[in-house]
Amino acid sequence: MATNLNLEEQDQLDALKHFWSRFGGAISTVLLLVVLGLAGWNGYRYWQARQASQASAMFDEVERAAGASDLVLAQRAFDDMKQRYASTSYAPQAGLLVAKLAIDSGKDDASATASAALQWVADNASDEGYRAVAALRLSALMLEAKQYEQAQKTLESVRAEAFVGLAQDRLGDLYAVQNKPAEAKAAYLKAFASMDAESEYRRLIKIKLNALGVEPPAPAGAG
Repeated sequence: MATNLNLEEQDQLDALKHFWSRFGGAISTVLLLVVLGLAGWNGYRYWQARQASQASAMFDEVERAAGASDLVLAQRAFDDMKQRYASTSYAPQAGLLVAKLAIDSGKDDASATASAALQWVADNASDEGYRAVAALRLSALMLEAKQYEQAQKTLESVRAEAFVGLAQDRLGDLYAVQNKPAEAKAAYLKAFASMDAESEYRRLIKIKLNALGVEPPAPAGAG
């Protein structure tokens, strides 16, 4: 009995040796790749967490500078964030804050400084919400400067669903100041349709449409 068991064990051992001689190299390679992949993923997550932590600390600097109305310091910190932490959510937040601080400063170059910050956010933010907010604020500066073509392109770049209505409303304003009533009407109607029926903003758009001699369609089911 013991002999039979020993023979079975030897057969199993021989089969295992044969299997390993054929596939051992491939298995070792796969296992190595899995281990390296896990190590790489964990390393990437650690890098991301470290980047976010450092970017957060630098954003705090921007906030402190904004609280002290120190545009120079805020801009310097933002420039550093663009170079080192552009992929984090803190960089576009800093850009929006710097733009607001620049406008509030009332300095001669305030619009240029704000426009540069907003353009960077609109072009580089990973979150489309930040890109949309930057585009809307940038278009307002362009509209004020009568840069109508640039403002139109900026507004047409807005893709975030939550901001499309606001972009269309701004487009309506842009067409209105250019004396293009047909285009303004079309943009306002799109903005009106995208807004919640009870939204105060929708009532404002209705007033704009009425000024153009247009009565927007009543909500479906309205008596």
